[in-house]
Amino acid sequence: MGNTLLQLYHRLPAPLRIVAASLHGLKLRSWRYGPETERLTAEALEREYWSPRRWKTWQEERLACVLHRAATQVPYYREQWTARRRQGDRASWEYLENWPILMKESLRANPKAFVADDRDVRHLYHDHTAGTTGTPLDLWYSRETVRAWHALLELRARRWNGVSRHESWATLGGLPVVPAHTQRPPFWVWNPAMKQLYLSAFHVSQRNAPAYMSALRRYGVTHMLAYSSSISVLARAALDFGLRPAALPKLIITIGEPLFPWQRETIHAGLGSEVRESYGMAEFVAAATECSSGTLHLWPEVGWLEVLGETDDALVPPGTSGRLVCTSLLNDGMPLVRYAVGDRGRVATKDAGCPCGRTLPILAGIDGRAFDLLVTRDGRQFSMMNPTFFGLPVREAQIIQETLDQVRIRYVPAPAFMPETERTIIERLQALMGAVEVILERVDEVPRAANGKFQGVICNLPPEQRELLPQANGPK
Repeated sequence: MGNTLLQLYHRLPAPLRIVAASLHGLKLRSWRYGPETERLTAEALEREYWSPRRWKTWQEERLACVLHRAATQVPYYREQWTARRRQGDRASWEYLENWPILMKESLRANPKAFVADDRDVRHLYHDHTAGTTGTPLDLWYSRETVRAWHALLELRARRWNGVSRHESWATLGGLPVVPAHTQRPPFWVWNPAMKQLYLSAFHVSQRNAPAYMSALRRYGVTHMLAYSSSISVLARAALDFGLRPAALPKLIITIGEPLFPWQRETIHAGLGSEVRESYGMAEFVAAATECSSGTLHLWPEVGWLEVLGETDDALVPPGTSGRLVCTSLLNDGMPLVRYAVGDRGRVATKDAGCPCGRTLPILAGIDGRAFDLLVTRDGRQFSMMNPTFFGLPVREAQIIQETLDQVRIRYVPAPAFMPETERTIIERLQALMGAVEVILERVDEVPRAANGKFQGVICNLPPEQRELLPQANGPK
């Protein structure tokens, strides 16, 4: 949604926002689901019990098709291989190890060069995301890809846990579904076309918790997809002040952020919900969901996963932490080959197994995702950066909260960056956080940690200062 359209949406009264959300929901539903959805789900269920050897054969056959397609029909890769041939390089594109590592900057600089020749972006689903590191990306998917992805999501997030998309569900996420300055409920919008209650992650606080709990009861929400940080704040309020929403929702699926053990305990204790972790990214190159045994299972249909060493491109043994590099197997409209997702992690040894009986490979851990929370004077906490930089000509950015009233933003401008862009960044962040001082710091590159990643959000407030915020005083 563009900035002008978003401003128009925010001016609508709450009932008309429901109408707008439903119209958008109808569009999403037509992209995500169709007559083939149940077949796709059933086929995915059957694959979950394949032997490891059969999985390996299936993935290798799919990978071969993707590599050939990328080298011959995707402009970025075709030009890359043509240049290598001119230089006398006769390496075969049929072997994954002959492909260079793709960094986010190359994808960000010219995203349409990664769309296959036989796909027209006008007929593809377009997603624009700032991700978790502040590096904006434009992505495209075919209808077939979107429906295949959501069939997997239906099975491995919902049906594994006894719920379905046909029930009322909620998302606690980073879309600006209500104006940032909103002080009174609703802090959400109802999307009847998809039976979805979209709750704003930017208004979650103990003060607002009763309104959130009331909304969950009112709409009969059975399960939620939620940021770990936001749902744990809500659950803490429910635990402290007895706000449990009548044992609903029964399932929380955490998205977009790591789930720490203390957050899992808080969510379960505060909401009485089962908690399942998920891992994935908008690029559709890797995904994993947690089963009832507590194992994080990879989705082999989505991508080919390599775990590489820190200083070279050699594979590390199972159980060893390394850089996660992924190749698209699902999204043939915009295939990404050996794409460095920016995370570090480990895969389990081949004989690890899982009590659930599924033979899906196991993601033993994500070791390189770190998130901080921005904190406002009225006790709200959030981490997502997307609303601040959405659609703006910014290569990458980092938000650093120095004090309750001062925030520093380091940013790398793209060629179209103008003085008006600076004003937009300041206005957007102040709309979320209130009257804070925003210091803009233009840099050539956001400083990286030793693993090559930078943290998108950093909060330097001392713990004792956070404890004095209004949220500690309970609902008002």
